[in-house]
Amino acid sequence: MRFIFKTDYEQDIRIVKHGGQGFWYSLLVLAALTAPLWAGDYWLSQLSFVLVYAIAGLGLMVLSGFTGLASIGHAAFLGVGAYVEAVLSARGWPFPVAMAFAAALSAGVGVVVGLPALRVKGIYLSIATLSFGFIVEEVLARWESVTKGNAGLAVGAPQLFGLDLGSSEAFYFIALGTCIVVTLGVINLMRSATGRAFIAIRDSEVSAQSMGIHLAGYKTLAFALSAAIVGIAGALYGHKLRFISPDQFGIVQSIDLLLLVVVGGLGSIHGAFLGAIFLITMPQLIALGKDWLPPAIGQASGLQAVVYGAVLMAFVLFEPMGLYGRWLKVRTWLQLFPFYRRGMFKRQKSFTKSERLK
Repeated sequence: MRFIFKTDYEQDIRIVKHGGQGFWYSLLVLAALTAPLWAGDYWLSQLSFVLVYAIAGLGLMVLSGFTGLASIGHAAFLGVGAYVEAVLSARGWPFPVAMAFAAALSAGVGVVVGLPALRVKGIYLSIATLSFGFIVEEVLARWESVTKGNAGLAVGAPQLFGLDLGSSEAFYFIALGTCIVVTLGVINLMRSATGRAFIAIRDSEVSAQSMGIHLAGYKTLAFALSAAIVGIAGALYGHKLRFISPDQFGIVQSIDLLLLVVVGGLGSIHGAFLGAIFLITMPQLIALGKDWLPPAIGQASGLQAVVYGAVLMAFVLFEPMGLYGRWLKVRTWLQLFPFYRRGMFKRQKSFTKSERLK
């Protein structure tokens, strides 16, 4: 088992904690960079979707995983980013500029949602964000002069100084580069004072406020940053599908994003990527399993929803830390074997006296 003796603060906030971690991350980046050489068009397309959903998961993770604010309407920010990117690209804007505007407008919409949501929390905040998602979906459907309404809107290939980046390989590298930049940005955000304030708010609002953290300001900032990151994912999502419509950004998409962070592991950057892999591979596994099920079950229209619900309940009940939490337990078991103790990861409750009285 590896023991790391930390002697200063800089060592504590270092991105790469030790040489072994640097080796595995370097190997992962090398495999991602060489993916077009060993993966076919189909698997390259699936990897692109994983990267896009990982970016969206990182955005929701900033709000729900690190700040502790629940949201069931994040598909609205995904839709705002996708439609802004589609409209600006159709007018000849370069891809990076259009994506920056998509992120900026999504952040502005996030502030609009965050300000009224400051007065509520818990289930009431979830209902507020859900209502906002319905409003955005209705606006996208009714604003036909810009969005083409329910008929949908075609999205062209990414353009950069007249260069067409519509091939599978080009889009994959765009998604990979964007995902790396966003991931490094989120990592550095959580190492900063702002990220630590987010975590303090998640752990205890009373304690955070007593330490001088401005709750309203940091909650609004969390909404804005989360919406901006999801807006970037929406811009990539629109280019990947090449066609968008309001029904793609409804309650089902919001639940998928929530499922992504819960199954992947709330409060973990790794969890966003594990959740994205789960979200992309699960429908394919369900499709393969239909052949082994009786026709009455395999051909049922609600099979995928039932499986998703069962998986979500199983993780909430038996593995609340998600896939990343399960990996941490497996890794610890391998490192400590045969001295691993069964109750090492037993859930504990810790709260301040003021919170006990609520």
